[in-house]
Amino acid sequence: RINPGNYIDKKTDKQHYSEKEYQMVMEKIAERLYPLLCICKQNGTAIRIGTNHGSLSQRIVNRYGNTPLGMAMSAMEFVAMCNHFGFHNLVLSMKASNTKVMIQSVRLLVAMLDQKGWNYPLHLGVTEAGNEEYGRIKSAAGILPLLADGIGDTIRVSLTEAPEKEIPFAQILVERKYKSAIYNLSEDVKINYNPYTYTKRETKNFYANIPFIVSDYTQREREDISIKEVDSFQYIKLTDIINPSHVKKGFIFEVDEKNELNHWRKHLCTLNCLQDKHPIIWKFIYQDKEWSSFFAKASGDIASLAIDGFVDGIWLINKNFSDEKLYNVSLKILQACGSRFSSAEYIACPSCGRTQYNIEDVLKKIKEKTSHLRNLKIGVMGCIVNGPGEMADADYGFVGSGKGKICLYKGQKQLMSNIDEQIAIDTLIELIKANGDWVEK
Repeated sequence: RINPGNYIDKKTDKQHYSEKEYQMVMEKIAERLYPLLCICKQNGTAIRIGTNHGSLSQRIVNRYGNTPLGMAMSAMEFVAMCNHFGFHNLVLSMKASNTKVMIQSVRLLVAMLDQKGWNYPLHLGVTEAGNEEYGRIKSAAGILPLLADGIGDTIRVSLTEAPEKEIPFAQILVERKYKSAIYNLSEDVKINYNPYTYTKRETKNFYANIPFIVSDYTQREREDISIKEVDSFQYIKLTDIINPSHVKKGFIFEVDEKNELNHWRKHLCTLNCLQDKHPIIWKFIYQDKEWSSFFAKASGDIASLAIDGFVDGIWLINKNFSDEKLYNVSLKILQACGSRFSSAEYIACPSCGRTQYNIEDVLKKIKEKTSHLRNLKIGVMGCIVNGPGEMADADYGFVGSGKGKICLYKGQKQLMSNIDEQIAIDTLIELIKANGDWVEK
């Protein structure tokens, strides 16, 4: 596996690259890469070009920004070199802990490959997804929308748990079959939104500026509404002709297992053409009795709409589970999509040989003490090698630096180093308090 972000041009403080300097680095990369390609070609060995959002080179960031476009261009440079040298035994991956960035970068890469007529398998995964139920929800929210696009050949569910626990949920995801790609609409309807960047569909103000949840759960948040409050919304069937002039408050698009979600894209594009601003509530009806299978499907279905800015409200129906469970999983799904935050967000890598502290146990303890800090993103990383880069957009970082030793970060700045693991969690909390970011439960 090659990570383009640190193959030659490591992270530097250099802020500007002239065209000549840029090309000189490219020539050095090609010089270093060629012998490896020869060895791999002789031995029939595949190479994965694995681009990570947290470790783009300064050269790429300088030209394209720390963006999905930067990720796609970083990979394409290496693919072009491999093609130039006649090496085609490639697999490509674009990983990020942010599901929007991950999906958009993969879509961009595929579009660029199609333009060149290059067809290589794609490996999908949300990196540093975390653990437990939320880590699985986040993985589903990143992977399933791409499978619905018709993109993806292998997948990895990356959890801060024992590696063998990743496989059963990955199997659930590959068993989720989408009948048609979202772009196969009809000849009379064309995609009229940008699938490569997030833009929230403009709607009339309704209840809140963040996606709301329809639920009769008694302890729902003030942004959310009861089932009775949607009586004035108009139900739309998949076969209906959209006429917004007959709608008072908004639409309810009802989706069940027999009603393929992707076909609703035709209605969304029609609304865009009409410049309609009525809010849309997506009512999803499921029959699953197995909890993991249910929330995997719901995560993927909601994410495939939320990633493109088409979710104003969600309403989950499954008679096998309580209002409380459905409401709480709705909050987690919206957070995994980057649409609404109801608890602290955690970027946490799976354990590997470089991790020299019990990251599983530590992550659970940090979550127990900080999950109520809904406006914070906290990185819990195994090592100093990749940790600071992979948690680039975190507010605070907890990073292993040696056997039982931890470094603490505020943003990208290291504030404390080699703290004993036994006191590191309490020290992290003290650091959050000292910076005015702590609130009591």
